[in-house]
Amino acid sequence: MTITHSPRASQASPATPALADAAPAFLTNAEAAAHLKLSPRTLEKKRVLGGGPRFRKHGRCVRYTLADLDAWSASHTFDMTSDPEYTERHAGR
Repeated sequence: MTITHSPRASQASPATPALADAAPAFLTNAEAAAHLKLSPRTLEKKRVLGGGPRFRKHGRCVRYTLADLDAWSASHTFDMTSDPEYTERHAGR
């Protein structure tokens, strides 16, 4: 019995640049905080008290997606501090 090897099987495939440069699917608390330019502690508090970006739990690990971080950030866009929606959200602070 003769075993033939295909040329592709014997060649090491080079790393695909698109995959090497792609953003990670999930970010740690520190990475998410850096993306939003917030303190990691701020995200921790928002997880406990509410009002922060959506997150995922992988076992004990907390992970964020860029889409969730950007959506949360976009939902906190105001024209001015006297914007009625802004004053409703920040009443009593």
